[in-house]
Amino acid sequence: MPDDLRLETRPKTELEGKTLLLVDGSSYLYRAYHAMPDLRGPGGEPTGALYGIINMLRRMRKEVTAEYSACVFDAKGKTFRDDWYPDYKANRPSMPEPLAAQIEPIHTAVRALGWPLLMIERVEADDVIGTLAREAEKHGMKVIVSTGDKDLAQLVTDHITLINTMTNETLDREGVIGKFGVPPERIVDYLSLIGDTVDNVPGVNKCGPKTAVKWLTEYGTLDGIVEHADEIKGAVGGYLRDALEFLPMAKKLVTVETACDLSQHIESIEGALATRPEAREELRDIFAQHGFKTWLREVSEAGANDTVPAATGGNVKPQDAEVQPNLTLDVPRHYETIQTWDQFDAWLKKIEAVGITAFDTETTSLDPMVAKLVGVSFATEPGHAAYLPLAHRGPDAPEQLPIDEVLARLKPWLESAQHKKVGQHMKYDEQVLANYGIVLDGVEHDTMLESYVLESHRSHDMDSLALRHLGIKTIKYEEVAGKGAQQIGFDQVPLDKAAEYSAEDADITLQLHLALYPQVAAEKGLDYVYREIEMPTSRVLRKMERNGVLIDTQRLDRQSAEIAVRLVELEQEAYVLAGGEFNLGSPKQIGQIFFEKLQLPVVKKTPSGAPSTDEEVLQKLAEDYPLPKLLLEHRGLSKLKSTYTDKLPRMVNAQTGRVHTNYAQAVAVTGRLASNDPNLQNIPVRTGEGRRIREAFIAPPGHKIVSADYSQIELRIMAHISGDESLLAAFARGDDIHRATAAEVFGVTPIEVSADQRRIAKVINFGLIYGMSAFGLASNLGITRDAAKLYIDRYFARYPGVARYMDETRMDAKSRGYVETVFGRRLWLPEINGGNGPRRQAAERAAINAPMQGTAADLIKLSMIAVEKWLDETGMRTKMVMQVHDELVLEVPDDELGEVRKRLPELMCSVASLKVPLVAEVGVGANWEEAH
Repeated sequence: MPDDLRLETRPKTELEGKTLLLVDGSSYLYRAYHAMPDLRGPGGEPTGALYGIINMLRRMRKEVTAEYSACVFDAKGKTFRDDWYPDYKANRPSMPEPLAAQIEPIHTAVRALGWPLLMIERVEADDVIGTLAREAEKHGMKVIVSTGDKDLAQLVTDHITLINTMTNETLDREGVIGKFGVPPERIVDYLSLIGDTVDNVPGVNKCGPKTAVKWLTEYGTLDGIVEHADEIKGAVGGYLRDALEFLPMAKKLVTVETACDLSQHIESIEGALATRPEAREELRDIFAQHGFKTWLREVSEAGANDTVPAATGGNVKPQDAEVQPNLTLDVPRHYETIQTWDQFDAWLKKIEAVGITAFDTETTSLDPMVAKLVGVSFATEPGHAAYLPLAHRGPDAPEQLPIDEVLARLKPWLESAQHKKVGQHMKYDEQVLANYGIVLDGVEHDTMLESYVLESHRSHDMDSLALRHLGIKTIKYEEVAGKGAQQIGFDQVPLDKAAEYSAEDADITLQLHLALYPQVAAEKGLDYVYREIEMPTSRVLRKMERNGVLIDTQRLDRQSAEIAVRLVELEQEAYVLAGGEFNLGSPKQIGQIFFEKLQLPVVKKTPSGAPSTDEEVLQKLAEDYPLPKLLLEHRGLSKLKSTYTDKLPRMVNAQTGRVHTNYAQAVAVTGRLASNDPNLQNIPVRTGEGRRIREAFIAPPGHKIVSADYSQIELRIMAHISGDESLLAAFARGDDIHRATAAEVFGVTPIEVSADQRRIAKVINFGLIYGMSAFGLASNLGITRDAAKLYIDRYFARYPGVARYMDETRMDAKSRGYVETVFGRRLWLPEINGGNGPRRQAAERAAINAPMQGTAADLIKLSMIAVEKWLDETGMRTKMVMQVHDELVLEVPDDELGEVRKRLPELMCSVASLKVPLVAEVGVGANWEEAH
């Protein structure tokens, strides 16, 4: 390419301080196409990508003030890189036909929106952007490039900034370093090493981002790495040496050209790229032709021949430009209340025709098993939604269509797999509809789960999501129904308020989907976790919650009575030890008895300076003193009684005779499920009384309880992730892993390992995967810190792969702010680089364990999906009734027991292929405890 041609421009002073906004149109084409539902125009033509591009460009123009701008697309045909390397982009599939059909309308719309459109033969969009950006920079301009392409990070300087409208990401120099681990001037070297599968540019085999950053940190540049290639050990060093011949070409291919000859297409920046107003008459024709009714009303109301300045936003800085990083404009709201059959028929026709509909229910209760419908809402495009009231009551109750007839006519759409739906926490809506005999199908997306997969460490309620991702403050439930004792049921809320609230829910849900899913879909690992794990798990949980579990209430009543007697006995024993009566639940009185009367040692103090009597203190004092030990037993039994033996019988559903827990899917950062109302995951099973509670979870006559759980799953995952040869070999042989570890640490043969040595090895095995320090290990084992450090040093000497994994994981977590599971789930650690010392240290420990906990959570979810699929396909009567940590609990008819015992472990062990064998152990009994 010629390198001596420059754009003609006026003196620098006339452009200095002005802003050039460049949009990478090619980067957004596919993302808009995949992000949007399958929208269709009046003639049935696809319009999703067109809608997305218009939306994004209008928002960009509204929020970023720029005197000059351009939207740049790739031209058809080969480019100069194809001359250098014939296989360039050879593997890229042809453009999908529905997208290809929208290219010309998109170009027409871009021009009508007032954007100069650039598309230059044989020059890629990246190179046009790079040339314009560097030229503008030379004339003192500020340049903002809107793109999702990582290659353009090499352009970033003090004057050139990247923003990504899909991910709300701004990349200045520090942002590039934070994202990639190298500065902008090293991005080309970085890309040369890792390669680009999309463009078919091979890098160094097995050299991922971490390795590339490590090499560049050590050797400075790609040339430095090449000079020291012979020094780099291991398999990846060999791969580097294999790639040396091609690396110069790789570097040439990934380097953005910044001196292209554009003189035949652009006479000057100010002449060709000046920001222009929207052409409203042209836009009106475009919106009418393609069925964008809301936008059509907007431009029509403004006047057919009016034009307005395109840049209407304030002086927005690049880092503030994407407060609302979605494809949805703040369009006027058009909400409708459906109260006639004509309205109903029109909306039914509408939701049957669109690619995806946002759907929401309004009900009488948060408990889905007893909730009754009050109304439902739909949204088919941003700003366009409707509320269908069904059961509002009271003296001012509005006219409503009969609920039975409405549901009968809606049922085919609700149960249709072809009619796609999106909702916020759709599991709840599915449960409510099941109360009416409706099996909701076609649930394609769930915005709560999209958020959970994308940013598990944040809140996922709709109000928070709308504010965070759309910049919209939604109507709160309390604003329409009141608070506290004055709160009324939704069925008593005035219709106008109810309609606005519910229609907004559906509208915001659709907008959130358009904002969140492109970010999920852009990352292969996240998309897999969302589509193949979380969405199917939601459907399994809905069935499992509906199944419920049978409990023996009489057994629990007897146990409650026995615990009550024991609590009285413990109180009397405590009075004797304390030398008088006191309140066993009063920290103040306990403190006085412990530290003033009995002169027990102070273990730690509260923030106010008083001696603490919390659980940790009682545990420590109980090692040497009888009263603290007795108080611990009293506390444990009291909690057991109030939480389980008293409460569970009251939670039996009157209609089913079973207890129905709720599995919260979007709570734990690691991906684990949380059980509540009642919590079936925290039953204390280390005590005899706790295990007796599990005896009350029973099988009905003619059935058995079957329990299956993974054996030593986190240690197996550690072996897989770390790749430690000794651990892998031990699991491959089927060794007792704790005995094998003891043999390694104590330097004896496995047969010589004593019971105490095995116990120590078990504590080390589990302690280290939770990031336990020498201090923690010493405390746990009751040994000196020096002895604990010696054990840990021996462990790492025998298992160097584990030590390497831990070091690399800490570095990776600090660099990226998250770690990942084997399947690509991101486990965010917000305090890994901040917070105070203890919190940062806790985050570092979590970084070690989170990939194992998270992978275990993914595995058990995949198992649930596989087991439920098998049960559905075979028509068996067996039901999954509980999931507790790494365990599945099923209720199995006696005549299916043999088949379930055989197939259950097979299914659980075949959901993933790790470097070590998965093992699932199965137990059978009349109750849950017996099945263990």
